[in-house]
Amino acid sequence: MDVKAAPNGVATIEDRILRITGYYGYYPGYSSQKSTSRPSVTRCKPGANCPSSHSGISRQLSPLSITEDSSAPILELQSRGSSGVCGHRVERQNRSGDDGTQTHPENSSQENRIKARCLSCTSMVLKAVWGLLIILSVSSSWVGTTQIVKITYKNFYCPFFMTWFSTNWNIMFFPVYYSGHLATAQEKQSPMKKFRECSRIFGEDGLTLKLFLKRTAPFSILWTLTNYLYLLALKKLTATDVSALFCCNKAFVFLLSWIVLKDRFMGVRIVAAIMAITGIVMMAYADNFHADSIIGVAFAVGSASTSALYKVLFKMFLGSANFGEAAHFVSTMGFFNLIFISFTPVILYFTKVEHWSSFAALPWGCLCGMAGLWLAFNILVNVGVVLTYPILISIGTVLSVPGNAAVDLLKQEVIFNVVRLAATIIICLGFLLMLLPEEWDEITLRFINSLKEKKSEEHVEDMADSSVHLRSRSRANGTVSIPLA
Repeated sequence: MDVKAAPNGVATIEDRILRITGYYGYYPGYSSQKSTSRPSVTRCKPGANCPSSHSGISRQLSPLSITEDSSAPILELQSRGSSGVCGHRVERQNRSGDDGTQTHPENSSQENRIKARCLSCTSMVLKAVWGLLIILSVSSSWVGTTQIVKITYKNFYCPFFMTWFSTNWNIMFFPVYYSGHLATAQEKQSPMKKFRECSRIFGEDGLTLKLFLKRTAPFSILWTLTNYLYLLALKKLTATDVSALFCCNKAFVFLLSWIVLKDRFMGVRIVAAIMAITGIVMMAYADNFHADSIIGVAFAVGSASTSALYKVLFKMFLGSANFGEAAHFVSTMGFFNLIFISFTPVILYFTKVEHWSSFAALPWGCLCGMAGLWLAFNILVNVGVVLTYPILISIGTVLSVPGNAAVDLLKQEVIFNVVRLAATIIICLGFLLMLLPEEWDEITLRFINSLKEKKSEEHVEDMADSSVHLRSRSRANGTVSIPLA
């Protein structure tokens, strides 16, 4: 039975059925375009010989046959439907196979990214944990050193001998470093090979007698002078005041680096330097400009200044040093102190400036405790730079101020008036401002911009979600119709 083309473009009943049922791959005019190649189907009468013994339907594949039965379109639809479904399944399987081969490297790359993120997070957590431990160790060692000095002064006041004795302990810095190298390194080196490797801080030729005298002498003198002035200040002032005034060395380092090394000018560090100077003046005013107070402030500020000069000259002549090179350099200064500065306490002893009755009367326990804690402080400062962030070492130093204040309050050696408390807080704030990185303004702007972008993205997502919700509600309230023709 032939069906003429309808006005809406649908040519046959088959097209209508395909359109209604949603046949995969259907397009209008499908049956009309394939009518010439459609095979004819004939029915076999009962008892007649059929051309095919396998089925009751014979299909003539000749394109000249135009005889069609009414059941032919349905048979063709069934065959095409089954083949279409099978082909669709095979195509899906092939696509799934291709997607599997393509997604496999993507999954592996995703796993690698996740592992890299986990490793980075783990390293950051370890650094933070090490930083917390080193902060506590640095502050406690510095507080312990200062308080032991105050205790030693009750029975024994020889500040230069104490400085010389504690500086000699720096000789043990490199042996401690080499012991750590033997315990942790996979490829262990001999002591002489490691010593020569670390002596490159003096130049390509290593440590020579000329460089030993030329490079070690000025730094050893500055080291001794810094510690000697610090001990002199502890005789005139409390441990809290001296440790707070010593924190001004960060401001002096910035000023000297700006003048000598031509470092970048930073307004916030100028403000920090002004705060440090203000704190110094207020600290001297706290005791109504008493003579001992002014002298003690001068000693503490002098110690901070020589410490700043030591750091700036080290950066100028020796540059940056790793842990091994720093250990080598500090041990070398200990040898220089033992060889060339030992005559100074001898002279002070015979001139009765620093005199004691006998060596048995010396407080060896306090002296060794002070020297050991001082050595531990220097080792922790250099180890901390390797294990954690350098800014945490500086925070550990400034935390020695409240630590000494707590000990002084327990010992009832200090009375905090408003001026002294304000001076201490101002100096500590100036020290913390010095810890800001050079690009702190750019980092702050990036952080603010990232917050703004996140807020705008969240706003856009909320608007999109609300529009999708409105559309779903309108669809639920409306009706859906399927056109048949």
